[in-house]
Amino acid sequence: MIAQCQKCGKDYEPKRRGGKFCSTSCRVTQHQLIKKGEVWGKPASGDERYLAAKLVAVGESASRTLDHVKGLSVEKELAEFRRLVQGWAGVGNNSIIERIQSAEQRELSAQVVRMSRMKAPTSVSDKRK
Repeated sequence: MIAQCQKCGKDYEPKRRGGKFCSTSCRVTQHQLIKKGEVWGKPASGDERYLAAKLVAVGESASRTLDHVKGLSVEKELAEFRRLVQGWAGVGNNSIIERIQSAEQRELSAQVVRMSRMKAPTSVSDKRK
């Protein structure tokens, strides 16, 4: 089974089930960043690159439409913008977007748990209270 390192993004074969990092170096660096409160973002997955390309395409089509409608009558401008927006409407109903949002929500929840563990009392007298 091939996995992707959560620190550097390199594909690797985990030595045991649930392995998250390709090396001790990546694991320790990630832990230190989390401990400092600095979260190192995961490298972009194929889904994220796909969505980024879609967003670039949406921006480019908007720019082309804006250039195209210059000098047209208001009715024709509205018709062009309606066509453009109708093309964008399908982008929001996308299983890839839902999967990424779900994964991001799980990651945020895990970070909250990790941060709450780090803020636990540190002295022995605080633990006894």
